[in-house]
Amino acid sequence: MRFWNTRHARWKLRNLRILFDQGTPVPLRQHLSSHDVATAFELGWSSIANGELLARAEVEGFDVLITTDRNLRYQQNLSSRRIAILVLTTTSWPRIQQALPEVSASVDLLTAGAYVEIPIP
Repeated sequence: MRFWNTRHARWKLRNLRILFDQGTPVPLRQHLSSHDVATAFELGWSSIANGELLARAEVEGFDVLITTDRNLRYQQNLSSRRIAILVLTTTSWPRIQQALPEVSASVDLLTAGAYVEIPIP
């Protein structure tokens, strides 16, 4: 189980449940092998709007949403969310591959309810 001191506490166990939103390159999963990764497509959630996707992901016990939707923070009220959100600024797998150390480190440092955007050139 995870231990929460505050809304932004670090998770004690690092085996996180991660959800990939549409547009997140699936090969990234191989580089997050110490975590449980599922995609919105695999779960049949491809057509769910962002607000409902976030709510469903939290209910289903996901800790992190990885997305390429840079507008998410403007479209949704994220202040009461428990799920951490990691935004990659591109869908290009070759470009994301060059930033894998930063992506992996960011996942490991995420806190509950955090919003982190990784600028990828």
